[in-house]
Amino acid sequence: MATFKVGYFVGSLSKNSLNRKLANALVRVAPDELELREIPIGDLPLYSHDYDADYPPQGRALKDAIAAVDAVLFVTPEYNRSIPGALKNAIDWASRPWGKNSFARKPSATIGTSPGKIGTAVAQQHLKSILSFCNSPQMNAIEAYIQFTPGLITDEGEVTVEATTEFLRNYMTEFHGYITRVYMALPRAGDRPAA
Repeated sequence: MATFKVGYFVGSLSKNSLNRKLANALVRVAPDELELREIPIGDLPLYSHDYDADYPPQGRALKDAIAAVDAVLFVTPEYNRSIPGALKNAIDWASRPWGKNSFARKPSATIGTSPGKIGTAVAQQHLKSILSFCNSPQMNAIEAYIQFTPGLITDEGEVTVEATTEFLRNYMTEFHGYITRVYMALPRAGDRPAA
């Protein structure tokens, strides 16, 4: 089976983020064929069109990190029925300047956790709309809206409920299969057989 590099974004900047705990859990349960690495977003200035002619180092580092992976995973909370501003800012940086969208044809998936019963369903719908415009092929099923209860996931990413562990393991296995299918349908230049 093919191995893919996956860059993941944690939408929350909080040191005690529930979604960082979830990201740590996803790293632990991912199949060996997925190599996960975080793409940090906390040091980005607010995006402005004025930067398009000369990206600052933080913007270039973000675009380089996305270019170095085969797929992206968004692990995000829900703020005011949408995604956090820091995550939207990172997407704006990555998708600009015009014609240099880092997400184009790059497979993606979304997941998130919150204490609320709907998990992060509304935020994920907003995020999927944004990624659609960015031309990122998205894994639409299985959906993953995790209600966080006290002690569900430790800081190190250990999930304490077996059913949740199995769900997250299956989610990551499905993501591996989805990435494989995307690149079968949309081969990259290096993946095409020689003529």
